[in-house]
Amino acid sequence: MSLAVVNPRTGEADYSIEPLDEAAIATVASRLRAGQGAWAARTAGERGAVLHRLAEAIGRHRTALAAALIADTGRAAISKIEVEAMIRALQRWADSAPGIIARAEISDRQTAIPTITASTRLVPYQLIGIISPWNFPLTLALIDAIPALAAGCAVIVKPSEVTPRFMRPLAAAIAEVPELADVVALIEGDGATGAALIGQVDFIAFTGSVATGRKVGEAAARAFIPASLELGGKDPMLVLASADPVKAAETALRASVLNTGQACQSIERVYVAREIAGPFLEALVNGAKAVRLNHPDVNAGDIGPFIFARQAEIVQAQIDDAVARGAKLLAGGQVETLDGGKYLRPTVLVDVTPDMPIMAEETFGPVIPVTLFDSVDEAVTHANSGIFGLSAAVIAGTVEEAEAVAVRLRAGGVSINDGSLTGLVWEAEKSSFGASGIGPSRMGDSGLLRFFRKQALIRQSGAALPLAAYSEEALSG
Repeated sequence: MSLAVVNPRTGEADYSIEPLDEAAIATVASRLRAGQGAWAARTAGERGAVLHRLAEAIGRHRTALAAALIADTGRAAISKIEVEAMIRALQRWADSAPGIIARAEISDRQTAIPTITASTRLVPYQLIGIISPWNFPLTLALIDAIPALAAGCAVIVKPSEVTPRFMRPLAAAIAEVPELADVVALIEGDGATGAALIGQVDFIAFTGSVATGRKVGEAAARAFIPASLELGGKDPMLVLASADPVKAAETALRASVLNTGQACQSIERVYVAREIAGPFLEALVNGAKAVRLNHPDVNAGDIGPFIFARQAEIVQAQIDDAVARGAKLLAGGQVETLDGGKYLRPTVLVDVTPDMPIMAEETFGPVIPVTLFDSVDEAVTHANSGIFGLSAAVIAGTVEEAEAVAVRLRAGGVSINDGSLTGLVWEAEKSSFGASGIGPSRMGDSGLLRFFRKQALIRQSGAALPLAAYSEEALSG
């Protein structure tokens, strides 16, 4: 059965996909398993050369890919950035993978037994399954797939059914690289498709909500395969008394509402020192009110519509709940329907309390709840509350002061004197704390090495001991 896809700018279903059933997924998986051996047998440098050719092919399809992403997400500039960033990611992994693999493999290590040496080789998982979300459709479809391919794995990618249009131009680019035909598949489908995929692969990489991530993790455990889960966040920003309040407000605004707040690393809670709260809030509110919607022209403005209309309902419910409980709106606050699209102007709230959902649950929208604090200890306690621990930020008068507070936060990545840097820096390995995820880092060398198992080759150069050497008499003597 076809599944209708809604355009985020019009609210109309103008596209459809054909979800694969379990039998079809099994057929795809079987084909890729058959092709993976030859792919893994290539050297890392040879695989890198193929990935460079894929980067070139994506470059030739960049216009079609960007157009599809714009239709998928209702935003233009970030869609184009996604395409160029993935070209660079392919080039980066193609160039760096051989060295990373060479450094991780160990040959001819002497053991404690003089006649025995050992080496460790990396063995790629045969088939990786990837389930990606709708907020950065191309980036999050490929962020795991590219290093998995560089490692020698075959890959099945199941993007979100909310934003599937980019798959066709991406498939066209992949088709221009024949070496990838038997090791890469893009499959259309919904949650049921993703659930069926888990049973067909050797490793599952999932990006999405905590609720769905728990289901994926449980299914992976039943299938006895590893899972890499990059889940949600409720990222705090701490603005210390020594910070420039106007510059801090500018940073908080950008880090909160970029991409309409639809990013895991978006700042969703701001804690500001009471001494600078007045000028900080004035600058934040003025900045929020100046932000432009990209309506009616997708190529003009600062933020776009909600990609997924259901998310607009969730955000509005959180705002309404907060106001009903006594929070005060200083800007924004009401989802607007414009030509069928759902938009929200940057929303600033004060007088929020920790028990409000808007302070405890992931919002995933352009909302900035602000709490004042009287001491750094108080701010750290607030920031470390809740179940999440994806990322955070600290702004202070100096990097040193901010870093001294950053190391006290329970978060996988902390931006110091900036915000949301984890989405820009690929080199820094980080773990997800709490309910924000599980598994090795997708950044740094770990982003590649997680797709290998280690095999020990243990060599005996002397005579192998007979059973008699382990007899009661021999061992007691």
